[in-house]
Amino acid sequence: MPPKKAASSKSGASKPKPANTFDEGSHIVFEDDNKKSRKGHKPKDVPASEPTGPPKPTVKQLIGGASWTGKLPVNLLSEHCQRQKWDKPDYTMRQVPGRDGQEKLYRSEVSLSAKDAKTGEVRSVKFRTPETMIVISEEPTALEARHFAAAYALFRVSSMKNLSMALPPKYRDLWKQFQSIKKEDEKVGKAWLYDADPFAAQQKGEDIKKAMEKRDIEKEKKKEAISRNPALALQQMPRSREWGRAPKIEMGSKIRMEIERLVRQGATWNPFGDQMTSQEQDRVAKLMTERGFRAGHAREAMQYCKDEEEVLEWLLVNVPEDDLPAFALPANYSAGISMASGDVVQEAKLKRLATAGYPRDFVMQALKSCDGNEHRAAFWLQSTLQDTNEGDLNDDIDSMVEWDSEESTLEAIYADRWSRRGKEDCTIKLDTPENMATSVRFVIRKKGYPWELPAVLLSSAQLPAYIRLSATKQALQFADTNFKGQAMVFQICEWLEANLQNIIDSPMSLTELHLSEPKPVTSAIETPNGVTTLLPTRSKNIYIDRRSDREILDTWSRRHELTEQQKMLDARKRLPAWTKECDILTTIAGHSVTIVTGETGSGKSTQVVQFVLDQAIQVLHGSKTKILCTQPRRVAALSLADRVSNERCTPLGEEVGYIIRGESKTSNSTKITFMTTGVLLRRIQMSASLKEALDGISHVFIDEVHERSLDTDFLLALLKDALKAVPSLRVVLMSATLDKDIFMKYFGGAGKVGHVHVEGRTFPVTDHYLEEVLDETKFIPEYADSNQPIGKIISALGVGVNIELIRSLVVHIDEQLTGMPGAILIFLPGTLEIDRSIRALSSIPNVFAYPLHASLLPSEQKKVFPPAPSGKRKVIAATNVAETSITIEDVVAVIDTGRVKETNYDISNNIVRLEEVWASQAACKQRRGRAGRVREGTCYKLFTRNVEANMTPKPLPEIQRVPLEQLCLSVKASDQDRDVSKFLGALITPPEAGAISNAINVLHQMGALEGNHLTALGTYMSAVPADLRCAKLLVYGALFDCLEPCLTVASILTVRDPFVSPRDKREEADAAKAAYSTQHGDLMLSLSAYEDYIQTSRELRPRALQSWCNTRFLSLNTLRDITSTRSQLVDSLKDANLIPLDYRSDTSAKNTSPLLHRALISASLQPQIAEIRFPEKKYMQSLTGAKELDPEAKTIKYFLPPVNSEATKPTTTSSSTSSPKNTCPNTPQPTNGGAEQHTDHPNWQRVFIHPSSPLFHSSPSSFTSGSSSASYLCYFSKMATGSSNTLFGPKPYIHSLTPLNVYTQLLFGSGGINIDTTIPGGGLVVSEHFKIRGWARIGVLVSRLRRLLDEELRRAIDVPAGRREFGKSEVVKVVKWLIELNGQDR
Repeated sequence: MPPKKAASSKSGASKPKPANTFDEGSHIVFEDDNKKSRKGHKPKDVPASEPTGPPKPTVKQLIGGASWTGKLPVNLLSEHCQRQKWDKPDYTMRQVPGRDGQEKLYRSEVSLSAKDAKTGEVRSVKFRTPETMIVISEEPTALEARHFAAAYALFRVSSMKNLSMALPPKYRDLWKQFQSIKKEDEKVGKAWLYDADPFAAQQKGEDIKKAMEKRDIEKEKKKEAISRNPALALQQMPRSREWGRAPKIEMGSKIRMEIERLVRQGATWNPFGDQMTSQEQDRVAKLMTERGFRAGHAREAMQYCKDEEEVLEWLLVNVPEDDLPAFALPANYSAGISMASGDVVQEAKLKRLATAGYPRDFVMQALKSCDGNEHRAAFWLQSTLQDTNEGDLNDDIDSMVEWDSEESTLEAIYADRWSRRGKEDCTIKLDTPENMATSVRFVIRKKGYPWELPAVLLSSAQLPAYIRLSATKQALQFADTNFKGQAMVFQICEWLEANLQNIIDSPMSLTELHLSEPKPVTSAIETPNGVTTLLPTRSKNIYIDRRSDREILDTWSRRHELTEQQKMLDARKRLPAWTKECDILTTIAGHSVTIVTGETGSGKSTQVVQFVLDQAIQVLHGSKTKILCTQPRRVAALSLADRVSNERCTPLGEEVGYIIRGESKTSNSTKITFMTTGVLLRRIQMSASLKEALDGISHVFIDEVHERSLDTDFLLALLKDALKAVPSLRVVLMSATLDKDIFMKYFGGAGKVGHVHVEGRTFPVTDHYLEEVLDETKFIPEYADSNQPIGKIISALGVGVNIELIRSLVVHIDEQLTGMPGAILIFLPGTLEIDRSIRALSSIPNVFAYPLHASLLPSEQKKVFPPAPSGKRKVIAATNVAETSITIEDVVAVIDTGRVKETNYDISNNIVRLEEVWASQAACKQRRGRAGRVREGTCYKLFTRNVEANMTPKPLPEIQRVPLEQLCLSVKASDQDRDVSKFLGALITPPEAGAISNAINVLHQMGALEGNHLTALGTYMSAVPADLRCAKLLVYGALFDCLEPCLTVASILTVRDPFVSPRDKREEADAAKAAYSTQHGDLMLSLSAYEDYIQTSRELRPRALQSWCNTRFLSLNTLRDITSTRSQLVDSLKDANLIPLDYRSDTSAKNTSPLLHRALISASLQPQIAEIRFPEKKYMQSLTGAKELDPEAKTIKYFLPPVNSEATKPTTTSSSTSSPKNTCPNTPQPTNGGAEQHTDHPNWQRVFIHPSSPLFHSSPSSFTSGSSSASYLCYFSKMATGSSNTLFGPKPYIHSLTPLNVYTQLLFGSGGINIDTTIPGGGLVVSEHFKIRGWARIGVLVSRLRRLLDEELRRAIDVPAGRREFGKSEVVKVVKWLIELNGQDR
C-alpha cells in the first residue's frame, strides 16, 4: 500500500523539511485499523521543532551508501517497465521472524503486469525469490527488502545486459550471485526463466509443464501395457542409429567352447565373499524373472554371486542356449540349429547326438575325438555328464550274449514303441503326454554290458536341453546304484516314465549339470601350498653384519691411527657442523624425530650420519646401528656416498654404500647407505609390514626434506606410522631452508621433536642482475637496438632462455677469470636448453662443457666433479639437480636463468602440464650459494630485481602439482587394508579431495583396483617404478611372453619418439617414416625403427651410424637414451619379481606378433581411446559387379567419449570386471567445449590425428591386418592447437597412436563390459560408452576371461620368476587367439 500524504500544518510553510522525510513512493509504511502511520508524523510528546536524535540517512544513503549518487534498483526497475510499456511494478511485503536478536525482518516480492495489445488480456508474472536466496533477501527494513526484490526482478528481465555497474555496491555483488543461480538453472534446462519478456517466459514454462505432465501420463500407460505384456518392452525399444553403426563381433564355435571350459573350471565368483540381503535377493530374483530367466536359476545364481551384475553374468554363462531369454541370443538365432556342412553323414550324426541336449560344439568335439564313430562319441558325451574317464572299460565281458536276450524282451514289451538302428543301438518311445513326446536311445557297449552302463540319450523337442540332461544324469545314477550287472534298459525306461514330471518341476541345479571333458586339465601355474599373497615378495638383499661390537670398534680404532684418516678428520673439524656434534647427538638420542637445519656448506649432509655412527661404534653399539639416508636425486646419493666413504678412508661399498634404481653398492659391513627416496619406498612396499621393512634399521635420515617431493611426503607419513611400531627408530630430517614449524607440528610438537641449527660456511657472493649482465657483456638481442633504453632491450630478450646471451656471458666470465681456476655452473630449466647450451658453448675454444640432469647415467653424472683438462674452463649446464646436496668444489660463478620446469596438474580437466615457470626465491638462494662454497664467487642472475621480488617464496609441494595415481597405488600396496583417502588426508600437506578421487577412478579404470582391493595387476604395477601406463605394458609383456618389444615401447614413451621432423624437411622426414610399416601406428613404427637401429649399430662404426640416423631422420642421442632406459626398466622388473634375476634382455628380438603388441599397447593406455567413424559406404559399377570404394582419409572421423556422462549408460545392469557399478566413473579427460561433436552422441568430442602421425593419410584398409579390422585408436597424449577464433576453437590433436580391434577393446577396455538387455540381438557397452553389437554371452565370457587373466597374475605372485611359465597358460593362449584372429576360429 503506498504511503499516505501527511496532513498539512498551519505552520508547515515556515518549518524546514525533516531530514528523515523520504521522497514520494520511495518507501513502504505498514498500516492497521487502529493506528495509521503517516509521512512526517511525529509523536505527540516531542515538539516538531526539536530534533529527536541524530539525522537519519536518506534513501540513497541507506540503499546505496554514503557516497552513492546513481540510481537505485526500484528506480531502475520502474524505468525499465515504462520503456517496455508495462504496468507499474507491484510489491508485496511480508514480515518474518528475526535472527540473532532482531525482532522482525522483511521479505518482498515483485509482480509485473502488462496488457496484451491484441487480446486486451492483462498478463502478470510474479518473481519469487529462489530458495537459496531467501535468507539473504530478508532485510531489517521494508525499504531494503523492496529494493532487493526490485534488483532480483531487474536481473530476471535484464540478465543479458551488464547492468551490475549501474547498481549500488551491495546490489552489484548480489548481481553476481544471481548469475550463479542462472548458470545452475541453465544446466537443468531452465534458461527460459531469464527471457527478456517475462510474460512469454511464463507461457513457455506453462507449456513445458503441460508437456511433462502429458509425457508422464503416456509413460504410465506404456508401463501398464508392458506389465500386462512384457514382450512389448523389446518391441517398443527404438533402434538408435548409434547401435546400427556400432561394430559387430562374432566368436567362432571352437574358441567359444574353449573359453566356456576355462570359465567353468577356473572362474571365481564373488571372490571377497560379499552377501546380498534377503530384500536384495528378492528384488534380483524378480528382475531376472522379468528378463526371461527361470526363478530357480536366479535363486541358484545368488548362491554364488554378490550382486545383480554378477548374477546376470552367472546366468548367461551357465544357462543352456535353448533356455536363454531372447535378449541374450543373436538376432534370428535358434539354439542347436546351424548351417549344414558339406558332409551329410557327419551332419546326421551330429544332429542325432545333439538331440540329447548336449551342446552342438561338444558333439562336434566328441565326433572329432572319436574319429567320427557315433557310438564312441555317445559314450564320450556321457562321460562329460558323469565326469568319468571314457577309457575305463571292462573289456573281459562279452556284452552281446546278455544283450541279445534283453533286446528280444524289450521288443516284445514295447512293440511299435521300440526301434533299432543297429545290433547295439535301439530307441524306445516313453509313455508320456502327447504334448511332451519323449524317446530314449540306448547304445550298448560291445564289451562290458551290463557291468558298464549303456549310453543313454533322451530326446524331446518340448523339453529344454538342461531338463533332458538332468533326467539322463539322474537315470544313470539310478541304474548305476541299483542295476549294475543286470539287464537295466527296461528299469531305466520305467524310472523315467515315473519321474520325468518331477524332474521337470524340480530339475537338478545348473552347476550339477556342468559338462567336463574326459581329460585332465591342469593349471599352467601351481602356487606353493596353495597360498597366495597380495604383495610380491622375494628374498631380501639385506646384508647381515656378523661382526661383534668389539670387532667393529677395533677396526674403527685401527683406521683412526692412519695418517690419511687423521688428515680427513682435520678437514672435517673445519666444517661448522663439527662444533655442533654434541648437541646433534644429544638431541637425536632424546627424540624420536630430530630436525637438523643448516646453511649451505655447513656439512650437515656428510657429517651428521658420521657423528651417529662414530658414537654408536665407540659405545659398542656398532652391530646394532644401520643408517639409511635418503636423497631426492640419484646424483646426490652417488656423490654423497663417494664423499663420505672417502672421509672414512674405506672403499665405497664397505662401510658406506648406496642404492639407486638399477645400481647398488653395499656389503655385509655397510653401516651407512645412501639411497633415493623411491628406493626406500619400494623396500617398504615390498615388505609384509613397516616393521619388517625397517627391521635392523636404527636411523632413517631424510635429506633435503624442504623440497617436499611426492615421495618425501609419502615417506614421512609412513615413518610417522613406523615410529609407533618401532619405538627405537630414530628419524632425522635435514634441510638448508626449512619451515621447521610445519614439520614439528606434524610429528607431535616441539616437546616431541628436537631441533638443532648449524651455521653455514660460505664465502661472499656478488650478485649481478640482468641489467648489469647486459651492460657488462654489451649483448644486444635480435630485433633490438643499442640506442634503445635498457627496458626495451630486456623486453626484446623475451621470456624464454636466451642461449646467445648465456654464451656471451660465459665468454665474459672466462675473461674475468683469466689466469685463475674455477668452474662455471649454469642453471637451466630442462634438457632441451642444456643440449642447446652445450652446442653453443662448444664453439668457445677453451671451454669444456658438461651436462648434468637426472636422465643421465650415473657414470655420466660423475664427470662433472673432477677438474677440467689443463687449459680448459669447466662449464656445467645443469637442471635444478645441482641446487642441493651435491657440491662441485671448483665452482666460482653461477649463471641463474631463474627458470624451472614444473609439473602442474589441472584437476578440473585432468590435464598434466610440464610448464616452464619462474623458480622460487628459496631455489634461487640455493643456486646462488653454489658460487661461494670454496672462495668468493659471483652469481649472474638473468632476471631483474623486480622479477625476483615477485617470485614465490618457496615451491609448492609436489603433491599439489601432480596426479596422484602412482601415490595412491603405492599407498594401497604398502597396506591392503589402508584407506587411501584417509591416509592421504593425513599427510603433512593433504592433496585436494578431487585429485584423490580422480586418481582412484583412474586406478579402477586401469584395472589396478577392484572395489577397495588391489588386483594382481595393480600389485605388479605398484612394484615397477615407472609411469603407470608403462608399468602396465611391462606387466602384460611379461604375462604374454613378448617382453622385449614392450620394453622398447615403454622406453620410447618414457624418453621420446626417436624420429625428428625439421620444419624445412617435413616431406623428407615423412618419406623416411614411410619406409617402415605404417599400418600399426606411431609406437609400432618407432619400435621397428629402433629394432633396425640396434641391428645396424652392430655393423657400423659411430661416425657411419650417425650418418645412417641422419638419413632416416632418427636422433642418435634419443635412441641411446631409449637403450639406457630399457636397461633400467629390466632392473626394475627383476626387483618386482616379474622376470628372473639372470634374465638377459635381447634388444635384437624382432617384433613377431604386431597384433598382440598393438593390443597390449592399447591395454596399457586405457581409457585413452578414440572411436573411429568411417563414412557411409559407397560403391562403383564394374564389369564384375558393384565394388566398394575406399573412402579418403579426410572422411574418417575420430571421437572421444564424454566426461562422466550419464547419457550413454545403458539403463540395465552392468557386467563390470574391473570395478563395481557406481564405484569408478569414467576418468575425466580434457575436452574442448567448442569442439565438433558426434552426430549420434552430442556429448562426444571430435579429435584429429596429428599430421606427424603415419595414420594421418591412412584409409580404412590401412587399419586392417589379416582378419583384424581396427575400430578404435588409443593415444598417449592429446593437445589442442590452432586459433581460438575459428568456429570450433583450437583443434584437439591426438598423438602416439595405435589402432585396435573390437576384441582388444572388449578384453582390455577400462571399466568393464555392460550388457544392455534392451537391445534385441545383443548389445554390449565397453568402458560405459563404446557400443558393440554382439551376443550377450560373448560379452560375459570375455568379461570372465579378463578375471582369469588377473588370476594368472595373482597365482604367479609367490612363484619365483625363474619357475614361471606364462607362455604355457591356457588362458594366455586363448586371449592371444582372440586378439590375433579377432574372435574367429583358426
